[in-house]
Amino acid sequence: MRVLTVNPGSSSLKLSLLDAGDTVLTEASGPRQEMAPLVKDMPRPDAIGVRFVHGGTDFTAPVLVNDAVTERLHALADLAPLHQPASLHALSEITGVLPGVPAVACFDTAFHATLPEAAATYALPADWRERFGLRRYGFHGLSFSYAVRRAGELLGTDPATLRMVVCHLGSGASLAAVADGVSIDTTMGFTPLEGLVMASRAGSIDPGIPLWLIKHGLSAHDVNDVLEHGSGLLGLTGTGDMRRIRELAEGRDVTALAALDVYHHRLRACAAAMIASLGGLDVLAFTGGVGEHAPSVRMRLAEDLAFLGTAVDPDRNAAADGDADITSDGAAVRALVIAAREDLEIAAGVRQVLTRR
Repeated sequence: MRVLTVNPGSSSLKLSLLDAGDTVLTEASGPRQEMAPLVKDMPRPDAIGVRFVHGGTDFTAPVLVNDAVTERLHALADLAPLHQPASLHALSEITGVLPGVPAVACFDTAFHATLPEAAATYALPADWRERFGLRRYGFHGLSFSYAVRRAGELLGTDPATLRMVVCHLGSGASLAAVADGVSIDTTMGFTPLEGLVMASRAGSIDPGIPLWLIKHGLSAHDVNDVLEHGSGLLGLTGTGDMRRIRELAEGRDVTALAALDVYHHRLRACAAAMIASLGGLDVLAFTGGVGEHAPSVRMRLAEDLAFLGTAVDPDRNAAADGDADITSDGAAVRALVIAAREDLEIAAGVRQVLTRR
């Protein structure tokens, strides 16, 4: 089964065509409006998999797309206004370009459907929670799911036997606590704004801050825009590019050094919280753009958590390229770098749905 995976961003698009053995036959990327030109030179796929950030409580596993599913996906757009419309547009375009090819929707939130009620529930009135669907959904699930599976392969161990904290660190960033192979806690919540300091998102802040700003004259739209697009590392330094901030910090730039302190303070606290949820730690895994390409970020977190048994070998850490075991000899906790492969997880979801029809 050749599967075309469609991974839309808010303004960009990545396509990968995988064969039955998950070898990438061809890849393409570009603005999400350019679907037809990107697909026209590819071999015709047998199936399509489209990444959706949000499945709400309706979709906790990949699902074959039909009119009823599409209607429900539109209804969920308000929960992820930056990403859901992009995925819906991509779905419409790709099925128009490839009529008759079955399409499967795969969800980032699905991996976190296993969260215990205590972890998923906000301390808000029941009426609000029921009427508005207020709960912790969690995100980056396709990345987490692949990383868990791949960690088991790298270690030659059933991942269900491991207590893992997976760090998806990129422009968007979140952590997941994984026990028995499933998510039991995560740092993102009702929206992707909660949790870690990110490239342009604030992460967790006192909820009174936006209320206070609105009370003092800012519009809800402007507050939301700044929390999403003008905060995080960008708000602290003027750039959300971690590579640039690390370069400035190496030159002893005071602002960059202070921003990294803020970033790591939150990362350390959230990672420790995930470990507490697990009751211990066997594996610390890094994935995502920063997780894969910022050795100093990996090293600092391992040092911050050294009292829990984490230690990264400096040479292995610096040399890591793609999947790598960077554990220091004798460390109690295994430290891994895992290249993000959401395309493989999407393809696996597509095959799961279509082979059981």
